Amino acid sequence: MLKIDSKFIQKVQQSEALEELYPLLQNAIELEHSTIPPYLTAMFSIKPGKNLVDRRIIHSIVIEEMMHMTIAANILNALGGQPYINNSDFVPEYPGPLPMGIGNGLIVGLEKYSKACVKNVFMEIEEPENPLVFKSYSLGATQDFSTIGQFYLALQKKIEEIAPLELPGDKSKQVTSSFFDPALLFPIYTRHDAVNAINIIVEQGEGTSISPLDQDGELAHYYRFEELFKGKKLIKDDNAPNGFSFTGPDIPFNPDEVYPLFPNTKIDMLPKGSEEWNRMNQFNTSYFSLLQGLHKTFNGDPAGLDNTIGIMYDLKLTAEKLCATPFPNKEGYTIGPSFEYITVPSSVLV
Repeated sequence: MLKIDSKFIQKVQQSEALEELYPLLQNAIELEHSTIPPYLTAMFSIKPGKNLVDRRIIHSIVIEEMMHMTIAANILNALGGQPYINNSDFVPEYPGPLPMGIGNGLIVGLEKYSKACVKNVFMEIEEPENPLVFKSYSLGATQDFSTIGQFYLALQKKIEEIAPLELPGDKSKQVTSSFFDPALLFPIYTRHDAVNAINIIVEQGEGTSISPLDQDGELAHYYRFEELFKGKKLIKDDNAPNGFSFTGPDIPFNPDEVYPLFPNTKIDMLPKGSEEWNRMNQFNTSYFSLLQGLHKTFNGDPAGLDNTIGIMYDLKLTAEKLCATPFPNKEGYTIGPSFEYITVPSSVLV
């Protein structure tokens, strides 16, 4: 599992004022964002029109991670803080530990889609404290460290303890979007709203202690990834332990329908000024534009979230071109998107 350094939960528990929660919610925003580049890289590595179920499941998880990032920003704004998205510290170094993680724990990189990546990275990121076991399957995880869900639940408990019923933040900064279900992404004006929003993040990622489903009846991220690893849909089964089993339809996967990305590609690995280098620079320019747009969205321009959809489309198109491009001087490999933070003059932003 992703091992959260216990000091972050201790900081939450020791907080006596809302202001002390600001950096911790910023950490949560950074953590939610940090899962998106690895998931997207794996999705982009699937050749267009191939391995459709795998692509669809990863895409659904990416959309929810984007929503979780927005929810965390809404909570921070509701408490009176300010999210910071547009700086180099916001973007993690891949491969490496995710924000708040133990340095010698899970290392996350940018690599092609594979069953091994799903099992050893994606399921580890999303694993709850006590994953439900179906058909005697278990990752055998240790409980020595805190999980993402435990961190959020500590935040939830502290907000219930010290926040006023009506939260003090600027209501005009709350972000909603027609892109997301309004029952899941809603303005956070009250303590009750914040508590409900955190429940959504936890349950969509981990499920509940008694079910792999979230409050809307959808499989949590961990179990969706487990479906991909096992190649079987998880369905209701009244005769099975915990009421579910991996006895649904097959999820076919053909590894030949995945581009052979060189893992953890960096732009400085490519010949400067080459077509390949320019394409990577175009990708990172779009990525910078996306971060800039999200920063503005979370800091007083909530309508800007819908405007970032076009940037996300540009990012997707460029990434797919990269993934199909042979890597210069690395026979048998193609180029993966690098998700590197660059500073781009406003005159050339996409």
